[in-house]
Amino acid sequence: MTDHADIQGLPFEKALAELEQIVTRLESGKVDLEQSIAIYERGEALKTHCEKLLKDAEARIEKITLRPDGTPSGTEPLDVG
Repeated sequence: MTDHADIQGLPFEKALAELEQIVTRLESGKVDLEQSIAIYERGEALKTHCEKLLKDAEARIEKITLRPDGTPSGTEPLDVG
């Protein structure tokens, strides 16, 4: 498997854009087998990285809690499940 250490420093938007380019290339059918395997592996690494960044972002998001009268009473972790 190829080393994809450079992916760890990519911001979400750049990683997602590169992943979209990989999907387009693979769907075109104009990539030879060896190159398809290499870019597929990179795509998998990018997908994993994007999922981790999203999970980390969700963990930092909090929702505002309200009192019965509608005024803010504080925050609590956002339950996205």
